[in-house]
Order: sequence, then C-alpha cells, then structure tokens
Amino acid sequence: MLTGKQKRFLRSNANHLQPLFQIGKNGLTEAVIHQIEEALEAKELIKVNILQNCDEDKNEIAGKLAEQDGIKVVQVIGNIIVLY
Repeated sequence: MLTGKQKRFLRSNANHLQPLFQIGKNGLTEAVIHQIEEALEAKELIKVNILQNCDEDKNEIAGKLAEQDGIKVVQVIGNIIVLY
C-alpha cells in the first residue's frame, strides 16, 4: 500500500506524462492488462486513458488493475488512471 507522501510524489511525477493506453468499448481485457504490466516494468509510472465509449466504470477498471500483482493505482482523476 502506498502512503500519502508516496502518492503525492508519484502524482507530481505523473503530471507531465501522456497516457500510454486507451481503454475503449472492449473494456479491460487480459491482453490490455498484460501490456500494462509490461509497460510498468519498463517505465514504472504510466497513465491510462478511459475513453467515452467504454462500458465499464473507471473505478471498476481501477479496482481490477489494483487486484493485479505489481500494479498500484496512484490516482483516478477524470478519465485518467495513474498506475505505479
């Protein structure tokens, strides 16, 4: 679990990042989760954009990602999820 200070630090570092992934009408698939895990190994801090046509709720998607080993949800703001 991340502390408040750690989350604040990660949010400030993620501020300038562009979203690497977009989740659309297919929702969060196993393939997307696998790609996100690989990207996190390489970059450590990424953003995921939830598109308007996505049927799943952004908080549900964040919850599913948080259940994965090695993925920590830093922030859900607007349609963007910041992952560490």
